[in-house]
Amino acid sequence: MRGVFADGLSDPSSTGRHMIHPSLRDFLSNGRTALAKGPIALILMEDSVEIESTLRHQLDAGFEQVVAIGERAIQIPDDMAKNVIRVHHDMRADGALEAVVNGVIDAAPGQWIFYSYNAEYLFFPFCETRTVGEMLSFSMEERRDSLLTYVVDLYAGDLQAHSTAVSLPDAHLDKSGYYALARKDKAGDFCERQLDFFGGLRWRFEEHVPPPRRRIDRISMFRARPGLRLNADHTFNVGEYNTYACPWHNSLTAAVCSFRTAKALKRNPGSAPHIDTFKWHNSAPFTWNSQQLLDLGLIEPGQWF
Repeated sequence: MRGVFADGLSDPSSTGRHMIHPSLRDFLSNGRTALAKGPIALILMEDSVEIESTLRHQLDAGFEQVVAIGERAIQIPDDMAKNVIRVHHDMRADGALEAVVNGVIDAAPGQWIFYSYNAEYLFFPFCETRTVGEMLSFSMEERRDSLLTYVVDLYAGDLQAHSTAVSLPDAHLDKSGYYALARKDKAGDFCERQLDFFGGLRWRFEEHVPPPRRRIDRISMFRARPGLRLNADHTFNVGEYNTYACPWHNSLTAAVCSFRTAKALKRNPGSAPHIDTFKWHNSAPFTWNSQQLLDLGLIEPGQWF
């Protein structure tokens, strides 16, 4: 690969660009210079589907650092390598999510961190004309250290033409069918300003989705601090990080528009034979802009205008 060290070793003189780290441990030990300035996007690559479009989308959003984490066999396009930090790590291993995110929390205290998987795309209010940095500056003015993001399922409209269920030109989403339930803690008490959100393919095909994986809420944008830990269910060990709003008014929310569930349902031998199409009467073509998500109520500008 041009612009990176093809032997898979990090360059000790590098400032973070043009770098490949042979392991997560090496990145967390030797890549801290690159994490000294945020916001940071962690792209967790489970396979090779839509790697280029995912990375390009997050780069265009204005992240200071984009870190692509996945097995060595997953390739990054040559022309993007100079702008992406590459880390070799198996994202299909048990506990991989927590290991990566919690490791970066410890390595980048005070920085804003975003995490998502490949074939997932961040959309926030007015993202066509404003950067992610501007959004986070507003959030800090509201004394928010986390942002709720809804995982909005995307799927190809024609599964005969797109057997993996992934197609950017033919992407569809559900216009309705989303709902929330009050969240309770381990003692059975209601959690203040916390809800469990459901909808999309995980709701419509719930017989193929284990109950712990049916929620579509994810705190995928947050500010690192000592002692903060991400749990396997995408919640944090600090209750305020899991809230959807300030105590005094609605807060800004964003969406992670994701082919991940559609991919899994079509790849899984237990579900694939039962699915001829993901479309239903409430499907609509995805227009790849924030206004559609605002109109559907899937993202919220709060007090940001």
